Amino acid sequence: MNEVREVIQRPPRRRHLWFLTGLGAAGGLFATVRGVRLGTPLDLWLGAGALLALLGVLALNAAVTRTGADPYGVRFRTLLRRRNVPWGDIAGLRIILRHGGGSRAPEVRRLGLVLRDGRRTVLPWPRSRSPRERAEFDARVAEFQELHTRYGDPDTDRVPVLSHRTAGRVPAAALGLCALLLAGAGLAAWSVPEATARAREWRSALPCPSPAAGAGHHDCLSTVPAVIARTEVNRPKRSSWLYFSGGRPLERLAVSREGAQGFGPGDGVELTLWRGKVMKVSGARHVWREHVPAAGSVAVLAAGLVLAAGLPGARVLLYVRGRQLPDDAVLPSVFPFAGVLAGTGLWLLPLCFRHPTGVAGSPGALLWAGAGSAATLAGFVLAWRATGVRAPGADGPEAEHGDGGGEAAEVFVAARFLEATDYNPHLFGTHIVLGGGPPAVTPHSGPGRFAAKPIPVERLALKGVRRARGGDGDLVPGGWHIAELDDAGRTVRLAAAPADLDRVIRELRPASG
Repeated sequence: MNEVREVIQRPPRRRHLWFLTGLGAAGGLFATVRGVRLGTPLDLWLGAGALLALLGVLALNAAVTRTGADPYGVRFRTLLRRRNVPWGDIAGLRIILRHGGGSRAPEVRRLGLVLRDGRRTVLPWPRSRSPRERAEFDARVAEFQELHTRYGDPDTDRVPVLSHRTAGRVPAAALGLCALLLAGAGLAAWSVPEATARAREWRSALPCPSPAAGAGHHDCLSTVPAVIARTEVNRPKRSSWLYFSGGRPLERLAVSREGAQGFGPGDGVELTLWRGKVMKVSGARHVWREHVPAAGSVAVLAAGLVLAAGLPGARVLLYVRGRQLPDDAVLPSVFPFAGVLAGTGLWLLPLCFRHPTGVAGSPGALLWAGAGSAATLAGFVLAWRATGVRAPGADGPEAEHGDGGGEAAEVFVAARFLEATDYNPHLFGTHIVLGGGPPAVTPHSGPGRFAAKPIPVERLALKGVRRARGGDGDLVPGGWHIAELDDAGRTVRLAAAPADLDRVIRELRPASG
């Protein structure tokens, strides 16, 4: 085996990057000359040149990016940054796994460093953006790992994979989203008293005693005649418009789509003004009214934003709760908390709509709020228990007192082999059937053994059971465990819920030992 002495990684297709750099330089020069000659900072061609210049800067940064490793450490550089890190300062290597925006978007893998002081950094290269680049990326990571093992002191003999589901990734996006939603909820709650007062004043407003009084006193309702010149009906999400003849009393008025469809050119209408704003347009065939937000609607908005903030908040809570786990340990799912938040909305949103300013004066509302709060508290306790981290093997009486024998009736257990084998071709298996015959992999949950592939239990041996890791893939839920089995010298992984995995292992153990 050849000994790795040095690793150098640069971006592929550097000729294309240098070409884009030259094109950007030409665009920047063109924009500068044209700006000087015209004496104006705004021009179509000048903007195109500036855009090319920006593209050139980005291409230049990518072209000069380089990562290297040798017996002395890791060094990397970009256009604005250079850094050398000795192997003694590096505690471990990490693979950072990021997914694109869509469900079919390829996953991006990058290599990161964990330093002794706890800081982390992501190397510019190597990286992989497609399955075709995966083999080369894994080879470069193996070379980095070999150098680190020989010249450093790694904290583990493997390279953990960190994704958005693992304990080692700080949920910064979830934390920011939670803070943003809570800020919006606070703003909406702060405006509830104002909305209550405005709606009450609008309902109690009386007609002005005279047109002269209406001109100077805006708390009363004044009416002004007008004639519709034309209407502009737009799509539902855009404002429609009423235009008035002679631009009196105003040139145009934004209304709803239905409001614009109810009037036609030449219609005589009467405008009702309150506090200097048109609140109602009355015609012979149609009446349009300005929507005045009720306090209940604003309170529902505030409560909805708080509930929406609970989902990213639960993600942050699970991260804090799992900080003692290994970096690549998959955290439990937030769906139990999502169910509790959805159930809370069923009683909280109607309560906020009916009693936006509080429930102190209503015994029925107090009982409503008390019962709902108790149900939510119980739900959160159950969700907390459901998302607890269980060590492999601690799965209760069923795991301890199993009889190890097969059942007479067929039982389909949700489980997945994560490697393609002769009994799991093309990773088709989603369940394992137990009882009524030898254990077998099936692509369905039963009944019947249609398309089942028997598991060769005589050649399998259990090596160990562990929690799910980031490198096990997104098909493995966070609460599942992984059994590593020796299959005639090859390691295969079997994933299932803890109790189900223990049941399958007990079926395989009599034959595999």
